[in-house]
Amino acid sequence: MKSPLFNSLQDLKTLQRELQLRQREQQERLVREAAQARLRDQERRLFELSIGPVTTLPDKGLVQHARNKPEAEPLQRELDEREALRQALSDDFDVDSLLETDETLSFRRSEIGPDVVRKLRRGHWTLQAQIDLHGLRRDQAREALGGFIQDSARRGLRCVRVVHGKGNGSPGREPVLKGRVRRWLVQKQEVLAFVQARASDGGSGALMVLLKG
Repeated sequence: MKSPLFNSLQDLKTLQRELQLRQREQQERLVREAAQARLRDQERRLFELSIGPVTTLPDKGLVQHARNKPEAEPLQRELDEREALRQALSDDFDVDSLLETDETLSFRRSEIGPDVVRKLRRGHWTLQAQIDLHGLRRDQAREALGGFIQDSARRGLRCVRVVHGKGNGSPGREPVLKGRVRRWLVQKQEVLAFVQARASDGGSGALMVLLKG
């Protein structure tokens, strides 16, 4: 059995070791801080020798707010969507059998009645947006049209106008995009019907398109 005196000596030695350890840690910290201070002082002197004397600006007590990081832009997703649009709209799609046999070659899906086409032709729905494909190459026009229809449907728009031109400036005065635009629109599931625009809305150079609500 250990005596109380023996236990007291052991506790004292343990306490002494702990104090010595803390002293060493404190000394090492002070040495590191001194070394860092000397390094900062040397860097300051080198800086002053390079550009001249430096005056410390007074502390105005301003709060430095952390700036919010900008939201990540889904660039790859947008590229994928554009590529999907380009591949989805085919120039080889047989559209003739789907067009109405009127003089304007209008279109309506099977579940859409003729009265809807008549209303669209008379301007029953308010025009909410339009896209002008003048001057665009075929692939550019296809991508622009696909994106426009998709975005319009996503926004809940019902009636939009697609301007493809009359072909007055094309070789042979033939509209280059007119037939292709009809072919592309038929392939878009968002499109319920389209008709040639009234004279006041572009005539044979534009289409009025009805989208799903």
